[in-house]
Amino acid sequence: MTTALIVIDVQLGFDSPDLPPRNNPSSESNIRELVTAWQAAGEPIVLVRHDSLKPESPLRAGTPGNAFKPELDGVQPTLMFTKNVNSAFHGHVDLKAWLDARGIKDIVVIGIQTNWCVETTARVGGNLGYHVRVAIDATHTYDATTPDGAVVTADELSRATAANLHSGGFAEITSTKAVLASL
Repeated sequence: MTTALIVIDVQLGFDSPDLPPRNNPSSESNIRELVTAWQAAGEPIVLVRHDSLKPESPLRAGTPGNAFKPELDGVQPTLMFTKNVNSAFHGHVDLKAWLDARGIKDIVVIGIQTNWCVETTARVGGNLGYHVRVAIDATHTYDATTPDGAVVTADELSRATAANLHSGGFAEITSTKAVLASL
């Protein structure tokens, strides 16, 4: 059975020193391990790049931060496209039509940020009827501030994403090791 690896927003702009503290320092090495294994197996790899419309964003098209991180060097994607919103299913390519045309019903979602674009893509994928797995250790996010000024840590946000996706029935939460074992 074919499984598409959906790689979300693994871009240099997420290394900006202006960002809050992040979690999971091994996410990039896990991402590299997955894309390398996927490529070796001849399975489809979808690279998604966020082209921010905000002028001050490090992810704005045409800026150095918009480029992919070195962990994706040498990757030959089956499909590459851009988006301006959180879900890869609402990008500049109709991802659902692309997957359906190939009979792909299983996807693994990895990348940046756990609680934004990864979670949103997984939720939409689940809503559309795909079997979605999120290798949570191949994602990372950043601390966030609540409206009342409290800080929610990146680890807490990642744990909440795992709970949301699992308990809501959107996706199976798994690990890089488990995904590789099933490839």
